[in-house]
Amino acid sequence: MGNNQENKLGKKIKALRLKFELSQDEFARKADIPYTTLTKIETGVIKKPSVFVMAKLAKTLGVSIEDLIK
Repeated sequence: MGNNQENKLGKKIKALRLKFELSQDEFARKADIPYTTLTKIETGVIKKPSVFVMAKLAKTLGVSIEDLIK
């Protein structure tokens, strides 16, 4: 099993963020989460963010939490 599968969430969040043309800093501020948390999620250091963080990310990206984790 490659590293690819493990960080599907981070890759998905990054792709959606880039679609909105937001930098990590801008997106973290918009979502009201710490910048370091966002970078750790995108790079796969944090594989399972809290539901609280996931809800903020999903809301900011205009998708459901289900969309992010599937």
